[in-house]
Amino acid sequence: MPAFFDAHLYDLANAELWVGIGLLIFLGILVAAGVPKLAARALDAKALKIQSDLDEAARLRAEAEALLAQIRQEKAEAEAQAAEMMAQAEADARRMEAETKVRLEETLVRRQQMAERRIAQAEAQASAEVKAAAADLAARQAEAVLAARLAGQAKDPLVDQAIAQIGGRLN
Repeated sequence: MPAFFDAHLYDLANAELWVGIGLLIFLGILVAAGVPKLAARALDAKALKIQSDLDEAARLRAEAEALLAQIRQEKAEAEAQAAEMMAQAEADARRMEAETKVRLEETLVRRQQMAERRIAQAEAQASAEVKAAAADLAARQAEAVLAARLAGQAKDPLVDQAIAQIGGRLN
């Protein structure tokens, strides 16, 4: 049987009755003073603070995700730009290599032509020197032959006749 139905519980000499009555009065004072409203307000304020912290955390997370997406996009753009720059650099290198080969071939052709001209000039100069030396040698030989002939003959009848005619023609 429950203790509430026992008559001894409601005896004024019973200490448990007075503790129960004091407890009810204390609870009544708390209710009259508005403690439940204060506790509810404190709990509501705490709930609002927690909710605002959660909202702030969600906002920060959304910002972080947006920033991460932007960084990933910038990274992809940078990688694409780097790949494009590499392709452009490779194309430039191939173009420069081709231009350099063409210039080198042109330079080699010019140098070969210049060397051939110098060789031709040297050949022409050597030929001219040989011809001059041959002409000089022939002239000296002819002079020597003529001097030997003139020394061998005291008088040449043709020369004497030509000298005689010059004298008559001049007068």
